[in-house]
Amino acid sequence: MDKRDEIVSNLTLELRRGTLILSVLSQLSIPQYGYSLIQCLNENGVQIDIGTIYPLLRRLEKQGLLESVWEVGEGRPRRYYKLSEGGKEVYDILCEEWFRMSKGVERLINGGENQNGAD
Repeated sequence: MDKRDEIVSNLTLELRRGTLILSVLSQLSIPQYGYSLIQCLNENGVQIDIGTIYPLLRRLEKQGLLESVWEVGEGRPRRYYKLSEGGKEVYDILCEEWFRMSKGVERLINGGENQNGAD
């Protein structure tokens, strides 16, 4: 890997990290356990590994954005996570911020041109 590839790889990782929280929160309106969440995200083009998802879920729960419950049924026990009421509010705010920022970045990438003809 040459220097440029290494730089691109590191910067891509930074960009991806910035979107993981929003990606995870977007999938937790219904309860999911860690592995099912990984599968769902991966199927939608968001790569996340097991060593990343569980610390992130625990941190989001500690911040009050998620609630969890252990379910014991067929197979082994699983901890299911879902958005808390406060988590839903924070998710909505983050979505608004995401759309605002992504529109601004898109304008910058396109040389400041407004894509819709209106601002």
